[in-house]
Amino acid sequence: MSDIVRIVEVGPRDGLQNEKSAIPLDAKLRFIEALVSAGLQEVEATSFVSPKWVPQLADADVLWPKLPVGPLFSALTPNLKGLDRAISVGVDRIAVFTAASETFTRKNVNMSIEQSIQVFAEVVEAFRSKHPDGWIRGYVSTAFQCPYEGRIAPSQTRKVVESLFSLGVDEISVGDTIGVAVPIEVKALTTMLRDSLPFDKLCYHFHDTRGTAIANVAEAMEQGVRRFDSSAGGLGGCPYAPGAGGNLATEDLVYFLERNSISTGIDLYRLAAASLEILKILGRPASAKCQVASFSASETCPM
Repeated sequence: MSDIVRIVEVGPRDGLQNEKSAIPLDAKLRFIEALVSAGLQEVEATSFVSPKWVPQLADADVLWPKLPVGPLFSALTPNLKGLDRAISVGVDRIAVFTAASETFTRKNVNMSIEQSIQVFAEVVEAFRSKHPDGWIRGYVSTAFQCPYEGRIAPSQTRKVVESLFSLGVDEISVGDTIGVAVPIEVKALTTMLRDSLPFDKLCYHFHDTRGTAIANVAEAMEQGVRRFDSSAGGLGGCPYAPGAGGNLATEDLVYFLERNSISTGIDLYRLAAASLEILKILGRPASAKCQVASFSASETCPM
């Protein structure tokens, strides 16, 4: 397998969507520009979801046209209304989301899994009619465990992955939404997904709630996966998943890969500094291990 690992930075969307403190548009843009300057080439920048439900990302229509030129930017478009907004400002890379848990899906999008797939089929069809060569990602949350239903059987996750993939999406991001998975579970699920979709279409989205994210990345890589989501500063959580901690920190992922002689093209020090302004606005100390370690005691770092 290739030693080229692709990182999708989800901090600007997944990392910020549930924050209560208002983050100014200019601060978001500086955050994204700093991530790009550090070397990140794929960034999920925002979500065209109803401002009523996610007020933090209500500025998506204004933010998108101001994004720097060059990197691959994508946006979450949960329904046709959101898709119309996204297309109107030039979005050509989108994402849709469902879950492997019925209860979680109902609490998250107020639909059953089957209903969510039907909605996304309409979104995919409408998007392809406007952008035949556009790129679509599908998210499958609670792939290992649900905060309401408990453990999710790998066969259930595979069923949802296959349904979503059959819509013609270009990639599936499989999420450990509450950060409970351990390597043996990652191996079991990855083995089961091996015949469901090509590994270059599979991405893992790990949370580090219990400190197992990097171990899970290592196991997924051992199985052949070479694509991972992460969030600068470990920002992010989920309002519909009680106890969900932050995403795998991009800093920790980059360090792990580089230390294993896998080049990422990302400047770790610049990356570590990228989220500091956002953390300051949120009144939160740096918590990503390699973010803290990248600064000496004499330099400005909220600790």
